[in-house]
Amino acid sequence: MPIIHIDNKPYEVKEGKNLLEACLSLGLNLPYFCWHPALGSVGACRQCAVKVFKDEDDKKGRIVMSCMEPVKDNLRMSVDDSDAKSFREHVIGWLMTNHPHDCAVCDEGGSCHLQDMTVMTGHAYRDYRFTKRTYSNQYLGPFLNHEMNRCIQCYRCVRFYKDFAGGKDLDVFAAHNHVYFGRQQDGTLESEFSGNLAEICPTGVFTDKTLKEHYTRKWDMTSAPSVCQGCGLGCNIIAGERYGTVRQITNRFNGDVNGYFLCDRGRYGYEFVNSKDRIKAPMVRHSPAEGSNGIPLMQHIRSKIVSKKVIGIGSPRASLESNFVLKQLVGADNFYLGVSAADHSLVSLALKILQQGPVRAASLQEAAAADAVLILGEDVTNTAPMLALSVRQAVRRIPVEQAINNVHVPAWQDAAVREAVQDSKGPLYILNVLETKLDELAKGAYHTAPDNIARIGFGVSHLLSDKMPEVTGMSDQGKAIAQEIATTLKNAKNPLIIAGYGSGSEAVIKAAANVAWALHDLGIDAMLTFTVPECNSMGLEMLGGHRLDTAMDQVLHDAVDTAIILENDLYRRLNHHTANHFFKSIKDIILLDHLYNPTAEKATVLLPAGTFAESDGTLVNNESRAQRFFQVFTPGTDVQESWRWLLQAGVATGNASLAGLVHLDDVVSAIARTCKVFAGIDTLTPGAGFRIAGQKIPREPHRYSGRTAMQADVNVSEPKPPEDSDTALSFTMEGYRGTPPSAMIPFFWSPGWNSVQSVNKFQVETGGALRDGNPGKRLIAPNVNGHTPFFTQVPEPFLPLAGHLLLVPLHHIYGSEELSVHTPGIAERMPAPYIMLHSEDAKRFQVAEGYLLHFIENGHHYTLPVIINDTLQQGAAGIPVGLPNMEIAEAPQLIKI
Repeated sequence: MPIIHIDNKPYEVKEGKNLLEACLSLGLNLPYFCWHPALGSVGACRQCAVKVFKDEDDKKGRIVMSCMEPVKDNLRMSVDDSDAKSFREHVIGWLMTNHPHDCAVCDEGGSCHLQDMTVMTGHAYRDYRFTKRTYSNQYLGPFLNHEMNRCIQCYRCVRFYKDFAGGKDLDVFAAHNHVYFGRQQDGTLESEFSGNLAEICPTGVFTDKTLKEHYTRKWDMTSAPSVCQGCGLGCNIIAGERYGTVRQITNRFNGDVNGYFLCDRGRYGYEFVNSKDRIKAPMVRHSPAEGSNGIPLMQHIRSKIVSKKVIGIGSPRASLESNFVLKQLVGADNFYLGVSAADHSLVSLALKILQQGPVRAASLQEAAAADAVLILGEDVTNTAPMLALSVRQAVRRIPVEQAINNVHVPAWQDAAVREAVQDSKGPLYILNVLETKLDELAKGAYHTAPDNIARIGFGVSHLLSDKMPEVTGMSDQGKAIAQEIATTLKNAKNPLIIAGYGSGSEAVIKAAANVAWALHDLGIDAMLTFTVPECNSMGLEMLGGHRLDTAMDQVLHDAVDTAIILENDLYRRLNHHTANHFFKSIKDIILLDHLYNPTAEKATVLLPAGTFAESDGTLVNNESRAQRFFQVFTPGTDVQESWRWLLQAGVATGNASLAGLVHLDDVVSAIARTCKVFAGIDTLTPGAGFRIAGQKIPREPHRYSGRTAMQADVNVSEPKPPEDSDTALSFTMEGYRGTPPSAMIPFFWSPGWNSVQSVNKFQVETGGALRDGNPGKRLIAPNVNGHTPFFTQVPEPFLPLAGHLLLVPLHHIYGSEELSVHTPGIAERMPAPYIMLHSEDAKRFQVAEGYLLHFIENGHHYTLPVIINDTLQQGAAGIPVGLPNMEIAEAPQLIKI
């Protein structure tokens, strides 16, 4: 490793880095603006100036931008040289000539990288005393505020938005010294990753509009490490709270999962925590025969469970702990997975493939490093958005490596790399029912019905290995597509195969597994990624239970008295008529949930469950990575974790399997002890007794100002902070001020680094893993020693059927997920219900764009406006799934028009 000398001190540094990265990795404070570890260097801001010397005899040296200078052995440089320091101070002065100096009213104040760097350079007084340049701001949609007067022209925003995330509607416009970053005209930013601009921007040009609705400074928020609830990828987040409401979600760096970024659903879909529809107190519905409701709550619940026939219905959006305790309370024979038949079939198949097959599941960062990608039946931008961002980076891998090797450009030299790469792309193939946003990057994008997608996938696997079944009757076009994909994958070193729940087809998942297994047999280090519908879909499936549709059989034949439903709206899992029949057939429904929903209307006992912000628990993502989330505040009402309600019910009913379980650590230990598949989850984070220097880890920063004057009209005394007996975190600002374990970092802050850029102080090296490793633990390892399985049943080709349409599911990042739609900004961007047809099918059924089409599905009548899209397979109809009031339970399925 090279040795460089910084201010006459030798340091061993990593090869292939630039001087700015090296200095930051060594813990030195060197100001910068335009550089970002995920974006590389362009040398736009001139802020990271240092002095470099020829040798130890050179006393004069030369000023260079450290982000543009590579590390070399025996290089000598100075950060503290007076000329370099003066240069950096003057650069800040230039950048601030037109800055409005409005820190007191700026939403970024207190977490602003510009503030930090200005202080770091020593620039304290403004020299410019003339009229400042001003701009008009734009409306950019419900997620971001725009204040162009604060811009310092670092170019980070367009580099992330256009170059990294592939957005097209944000750009830089310039005329002489007037530079403007925005859209061509006012309008909502189209990218699903636009919210990252609030963290990418080092000033207050782009700020979080949802935070502005209930604004508070960063230092006045209580924060906790958490896991995103928006999909099955398990992105790491930090939840910030003030006065009992969640105010903001920001990114929590995890070098294996989401890295530095979040999608907009994950960042902004938190408002359900603050919803007016929250269930905040227990409620009991009494029939006239039951008389007064003065019976204590747990005694009442006991009367519904003891000596009764009781079933429990779990949830893919509830924690592993809550599902486990419910299963123990009702018994394994009476525990049902609270998912639709289709979701259960797809997720259980994906789990089986990962457990029995020799190919590993790819993390998001491993997916970004793939050198060839095949996507089967999945619109990942809408089903697993951050995976789409990883695919965008994977497509750049081969061209960038070629630029590095052929043109000898360092990887961090972003502008030069992009100039060398131009429009070159690595191999990406997409087979989906409809066009996707990633199609523009694809070497081949083909659109057909799910069964036809599966057939091409099976055809690829047979071309890779004759162990795999042969596909007969394939069209010449299908054969050519399969041959091209197979040849490309065979030449790859780390190919990635993506499938999942998006197409609703088991055959597509089986085809994806066959392709990956065939590559493995060739000695190729292939990877698999399966998308799953919800944040704990994989964890629930690993826990195990009966199918939800069999619960109806038990209700009808075994005279069930009570159903305990955990954080679930069964009207989203069953068709409307089946759900109604289910509720009519059971006397008592005990529901634990956050929000009022149609299932809550049927409950006889309603218990207010804590959301992710009010609970501690564990989630397992699509790659089987178990991760812990922590309570950010105590609600101060009857709201508590579902597992805690269920433990209390266990005590009231004398349940022996739950005896002795009181705290989070007790439940986690019981899971690890009784369920071998979850071995090791008790080591995800230190237990409640963990201390550093005898102190807990504070959720509040040291500048936290308490209650301030907002509640002084109620009580001038500062209330006693709540005690946390479940974790090693405290609800105060008192505690250990150093670096906590990576899985328990409640916020990123370091002396002189108040903004999110302070994450570099918590990393082994800038852009690398956190100090004691990235959070989470994979629970499934590839079965490399077993016999490689494969699937043999190839579906028949799909052909249009007279008088019928094949309903195929279409997913939307805004609207298809249950909880995020309670955020006004998400709801604003949610599509209205529709049915999508090919133009030939529209003619066949005598409808046109905007006309209403009527059909019956499982006895439920639908009348939906028609959208015409000729990308769709003729004979198929696209239907949006998950939207409010869209009660279709199964797709794909054949319907009669």
